[in-house]
Amino acid sequence: MNYQRIAAEEAFGTAEIFAEYRKLLDKGSIEGSTDPGFESLIGFYLRNPTPRITAVSERLLDLGERRLRDMDQTGIAKQLLLLTAPGVQVFDADRAEVLARSSNDELAEAIRKYPSRFAGLAAVAPQDPAAAAKELERGVQTLGLKGAVVNSHTRGEYLDDPKFWPIFEAAEHLHVPIYIHPTTPPASMIQPFLSRGLDSAIFGFAVDTALHVLRIVVAGVFDRFPKLQIVIGHLGEGLPYWLFRVDFMHARAVAANRYEGVKKLQRRPSDYLRENVYVTTSGMAWEPPILYAISVLGIDRVMYAMDYPYQFVPEEVRVTDELPIPDGAKKKLYQSTAERVFKL
Repeated sequence: MNYQRIAAEEAFGTAEIFAEYRKLLDKGSIEGSTDPGFESLIGFYLRNPTPRITAVSERLLDLGERRLRDMDQTGIAKQLLLLTAPGVQVFDADRAEVLARSSNDELAEAIRKYPSRFAGLAAVAPQDPAAAAKELERGVQTLGLKGAVVNSHTRGEYLDDPKFWPIFEAAEHLHVPIYIHPTTPPASMIQPFLSRGLDSAIFGFAVDTALHVLRIVVAGVFDRFPKLQIVIGHLGEGLPYWLFRVDFMHARAVAANRYEGVKKLQRRPSDYLRENVYVTTSGMAWEPPILYAISVLGIDRVMYAMDYPYQFVPEEVRVTDELPIPDGAKKKLYQSTAERVFKL
């Protein structure tokens, strides 16, 4: 091969945060209200004794030899590590800030130990946007991390609200991307998903994250921060298939002055999705949608990811290896785009 395989959306957790999750599960509420998505997601992974789920939970906590063996088994040269959902975004602001800082320190230590195998993104706590911006700055400038990860909504709030824009301002100033990783939909919208088991990776993750990104686009975030770059997984959470319709219907809504929160943008929504958003293949080892995403977004906007350890299926790497694209395109998909975007 004339390339290395870099996997750009690989999860980890910390024992400290998992202990705090267990406290919330035992309490049965977050800030006095129930969060069915948190109970469904974290309750499943921390309270399910089956061998597969136990193995996933154990792998999340391993930033050493077991993870490296798994990487070697699948031919992965480097992982970009992200704090797993829901990150620190379910805690009160003060506790979230402390946990973000300690998880970033733990991540940075693992990277120092294995600099050729790991890179990572800083967890931030949007509950306090100014503090989140400062932690992103510390993560990049002091710890050597490569951007930020935000696990979609924060207690039902999305980053399109201007109060969160100091985080975007910091990322643009630092020239680093923000990875918007999925979590379960908020309590206000989860019930139709939950009753049929559709709340997490099967569908709910994609719906919530795609909604989040479209809210950012329609709010004019990229007009305010034109150099800002967002990364999303799972081949764009369905958005590449909606480019034409989003453009058409957004233009109609603007012309009709139908919604107070929908104003004319400097460009079409699809332009921002092609020029300010990158997608990874995490969890989508399937040739047809990979080729489609490349065809509508461009090969320079698509990066490989495995979604380890949740979707640790070694034979799926072969799907990417055997894509009918030129070697130069395959090198971009596996290696050079990730190196450029995350400054690896």
